[in-house]
Order: sequence, then structure tokens, then C-alpha cells
Amino acid sequence: MRQVSPRFALDHMAAPRLDVSALFALARDQGLTDVQIRYPHFSNPVARGIPAADVRFAATEAGVTIISVNALQRFNDWTPTRQAEASNLADYATACGAETLVLVPANRSSWPTNSERQDNLRFALNEIKPILQSRGLIGLIEPLGFRTCSLRSKKEAAEAVAAVDGQSVFRLVHDTFHHALAGETCLFCELTGLVHISSVNDPTFWIYPDRFLAGSDNGSQIQALLDGGYAGPFSFELIEEVHSLDDLAGALAASIDFIRRGLLSSK
Repeated sequence: MRQVSPRFALDHMAAPRLDVSALFALARDQGLTDVQIRYPHFSNPVARGIPAADVRFAATEAGVTIISVNALQRFNDWTPTRQAEASNLADYATACGAETLVLVPANRSSWPTNSERQDNLRFALNEIKPILQSRGLIGLIEPLGFRTCSLRSKKEAAEAVAAVDGQSVFRLVHDTFHHALAGETCLFCELTGLVHISSVNDPTFWIYPDRFLAGSDNGSQIQALLDGGYAGPFSFELIEEVHSLDDLAGALAASIDFIRRGLLSSK
């Protein structure tokens, strides 16, 4: 049966000053049962060296599920260092009870030829595959719409997943901001494993847009994903503008209500 209402989740980026127990409590108080923890940003548990067992215990106590550890950075720039990072993060994700590991592509101003870039992507996915499989994890590939990014489109990511026979190991992250920024029209609902709500006011801003809670472009993308059969979580991934809010809990509740009312009114 098609999911008709979003299942919201909370990303640690929305509340970087909170420790994991407070983050989990914030999610629970909003009626959310899914959370993302992040690496290596802010006061997150991985960067601070909090034992995975403690994170897992805190999540169990709060009654929330850790849906992902975010993220293995520059995953498609594969090196021995990256391999070690992938193994360490995968171990941490497994130990804390996470279901997935987010994979973020390298983002810099110059790249090799397109064929080399494609080869690098497929090589990295082939190397990451057994690391994830041996731990029962799913890898969530998150294309970034920035012009400097080595992997901007979900279409390219989906083709690479098919090329390495990785459909059982990899899924895509649909980020509402990056989707608009890349100018993509295809949604790949069947291959999507996570949606980031990260709004963009004007898609012509390519790197530092005015992003805010429950923004203008989110509703149409959320509805299209639901209509396309996506049944996973919609996670609030918010940036600097919301970190100074005096009442983040109230703003988050209002944003959830805004999106739900918008979806109802569009029917």
C-alpha cells in the first residue's frame, strides 16, 4: 500500500549543540522515532569518541532508531585511507545499531575526464560493497548538486549502482536542495533509501542559498516521492540558519505541521 503521509526523522545537523541523549529526546518529544547521527561535524558522537554501545543504549532508552551514520566523505576518491575510514565507520554504524551509512562524493573544483570520474565511482562502489555486506549495512549514496561536485545527479549514481550489481547494497539519498540545485527531474523512488528535507528558496543559488524550515520547494518533491511509492523516512537536515533559533522544538513542530497541511491542501 502506498504511503500517504511522510514519516519524518531528525538529522543531528539540525541540532548540533545537543548531545545524543538530548537529540534523541528532542526527536521523541516531536513524535519522531527515526534519527541520523553525523560525522565529522559538530558535537556528534563519532567525532567526540562516544562509544557506540553508549549511543545504542541511549537510542534504546529513548525509543528511537538510528537510521544512519552520516557520512563517509569523498567515498568515490578511493585510497587506502578511505578504505580504513569506511571500515571504521561501518563498524561504528553496526555497533550503535544504525541501519545505513551515508556516502558523500568528493567536492572540489577540478576533476579528471568524465570516463575517469565514472571509473572512479564504480571502482569505489565495488570496494565498499563487501565492507557493507559483511556488516549487513546499506550504503546511501548522496549526490550533491554543487557544480564542483564529482557526482551531481542521482541518474549517474543509479547507473553506477546497476553497473556494479549493487541494487541489494546501495540506495540513493534524495536531498530536496540538491535535487533542485542539480536540475534533476527523475526521482528514482524505487532506489531511494532516505530523503533529506533541506529547502532552497531559489535554485539559481548554487552553493549558499537561503534555506529554512519547511521551505517552498519541499512540498512538491515530498508529494511526488510519496506518489512514486517511496515509503522511507523524510529527515530534517538543516543548516546554520536554524542553529540560532531560540525554540528549535517549536519551529520543528510548526514545520512538520506546515508540510502536512500543505500536502492535505494539495489533494
